[in-house]
Amino acid sequence: MAAPSPLPDRAYHRSGFPSLFEVLSRKTLPPVDLFSFYIYMRDQQRSVDYLDFWLDVSQHLSLCRHYVRRLHRSVIEDTPELEKETSKRSSYILDNAGEGPSNEKNGTSDQRLSAFLRSDHGSTNHSPQGSLGSNRSTPGMERPRPSFMTNDGSSPGNNSSSPGQISSGADNVPKREDLRASAEKILYTYLLPGSEREIIIPQGILNDIQEAIEGPDQRSDPELFDAAKDYVFQAMERDAFPGFLQSKGLGNIVPPSMMMRLIIGLLALFGGFWTAFILIFRDASRSTRCWIILPFTICVYALFSHQWQLDPVLVLAGFSEYTFMDFSRIREPFIKSILTRRAIVLLAAMIAFDTALCCLFIFVPGKML
Repeated sequence: MAAPSPLPDRAYHRSGFPSLFEVLSRKTLPPVDLFSFYIYMRDQQRSVDYLDFWLDVSQHLSLCRHYVRRLHRSVIEDTPELEKETSKRSSYILDNAGEGPSNEKNGTSDQRLSAFLRSDHGSTNHSPQGSLGSNRSTPGMERPRPSFMTNDGSSPGNNSSSPGQISSGADNVPKREDLRASAEKILYTYLLPGSEREIIIPQGILNDIQEAIEGPDQRSDPELFDAAKDYVFQAMERDAFPGFLQSKGLGNIVPPSMMMRLIIGLLALFGGFWTAFILIFRDASRSTRCWIILPFTICVYALFSHQWQLDPVLVLAGFSEYTFMDFSRIREPFIKSILTRRAIVLLAAMIAFDTALCCLFIFVPGKML
């Protein structure tokens, strides 16, 4: 079972809200981590297919890197000693093409990787499977993302047919056919009209990708998805990410919880006013009227929490809500400090308003009707 995204290096303290790229690169902690963003895209934006496309294209890039690294190993292990001098240049290209993190800043490395894959048409002279040494397990050589999170049915991204999965057996050695199958699966799953999880991208981009994969070039290099990946990234950054930061960076409850608090608050408000006016017009003693503190406090707490999208008690306890009644620890330091300050201000406002409301109905003169 695959584990959730690994913890990022916390050698520094963030001084502001994270960027979308930091979230997608798993450099953030709850409640602004990739898992939270996935749930937000699934439950609130209803556009998780765009995020899945971006992740699967990134996984396809990882698969290509894995393939090139193993191919490089086979070149080194299979080249006779007398021929190694002539293979230095190609080995250098292979080595550098597969190195580097998968991010926006290593375009040269990714272009080198794509250029090599376009020039390599399944040569069997030095394939990852043609080397005896390549079949040995390599420490630290991890299999690319088989699914977004875990195989638990409750976890988002549980897609047993993820396009980037390696299908070459238990030793996880990718073949050139795996790269093509991965590229085709992305095309047929996300991009073609009427596909299972179709996303909307400009027709020109779609035509270029379809021609590259199905045309005479039969491409499977990751560069063919660059335009679509950039378009999807910009769409998420423009349309979804600001709302995500608003929801998770300034609040800690989800819409179903907000609706529940609104209903409870309105019912408590009705009960509080009904009780208060009954006690006033029956000329009840002030000590008896103190019972209205209970419904008014519930009312104020619930309605203020709904308006602020924030439950101050949960924040001070260190929790944020992933899904309805499913909580996790707030671990991102900057977000925790922001939420704590907002919770304190909100509690002060609640206490002040609740006190004024209760005093009004407790100390107003009564009149028997």
